Amino acid sequence: PLGATGVIILGTALEELERTGKSTALASLCVGGGMATATIIERV
Repeated sequence: PLGATGVIILGTALEELERTGKSTALASLCVGGGMATATIIERV
C-alpha cells in the first residue's frame, strides 16, 4: 500500500537481524523533493 514502504523496509531489516544474529541495521528512504531519512535500529 502507498506509504507502507518504510514499514516494509524496517520489517525486513528486523528479520535479517534476527536471521543473521547481527545487532545493528540501517534503513534509509528517499522521500522525494530531494529529501531523505535514515534510521539505525539495534537489537538489545
